[in-house]
Amino acid sequence: MNPVVDVSLVGATLLGLFGGLHCIGMCGGISASLAGALPQTSTPRGRVLAQFGYNFGRIFSYAVAGALAGGLGLSVLALIGPGGTTALRVLAGLFLVAAGLYLSGWWMGMARVEQIGAKAWRHIAPFARRLGPLDRPWKLVALGAIWGWLPCGLVYAALAGAVAAGGAAEGALWMVCFGLGTLPSLMAAGLAASWLQRITRSKIARQLVGATVILMAVATLVMQTSGHGHMNHQHMAQQDGMHDHTMHMPGDETP
Repeated sequence: MNPVVDVSLVGATLLGLFGGLHCIGMCGGISASLAGALPQTSTPRGRVLAQFGYNFGRIFSYAVAGALAGGLGLSVLALIGPGGTTALRVLAGLFLVAAGLYLSGWWMGMARVEQIGAKAWRHIAPFARRLGPLDRPWKLVALGAIWGWLPCGLVYAALAGAVAAGGAAEGALWMVCFGLGTLPSLMAAGLAASWLQRITRSKIARQLVGATVILMAVATLVMQTSGHGHMNHQHMAQQDGMHDHTMHMPGDETP
């Protein structure tokens, strides 16, 4: 592998890493719902392994898509000759610029590309419902693989880089690096969702929250009925004193 490819793979990883906020916004809810779909009896270790299973399937789908994109790019090069390499790299660069504008919110053109992918997604999504209860490791991986085809402008920008990678294997590797870059954000989102769900299911946690709300309510009532009323009484007394003082100024007394 030449240094140019090495640098490009680092770029793919950084693209996924820097796009982490977008991933949380786009897929964080999915990570949470997948965490919630696990049996309540699952252990902390099982929940971590489940998140790895989901994301392994997702990155596997990225690799398949990258192989297809890289193969397409190689076919284009075979048709137009070596000069097409520059054209493909320029195209990939433009897609990456579009992804940057999309992530920053300055230009939402990539959302239109997502709409095109949504048409295919409508045919893929129903397969997730057929997996039934997530009681087998292969079901977790399969569900993650379906998740990997969710329409996403950031993924499409990465696929543009896979087209210019130079072949099917290179395109697959590019997308694997991109997927690994997104892994920390989505793993954190999924595990945080599991942790929050365990807290909300805890009887002690519910009692603690309820007691806290009651204490806040009691404090409010006490302030309104005693402290606040006493302050109002003092304020009214001060106003009466000022009124009396105003009515009987020293200069107004008659000798």
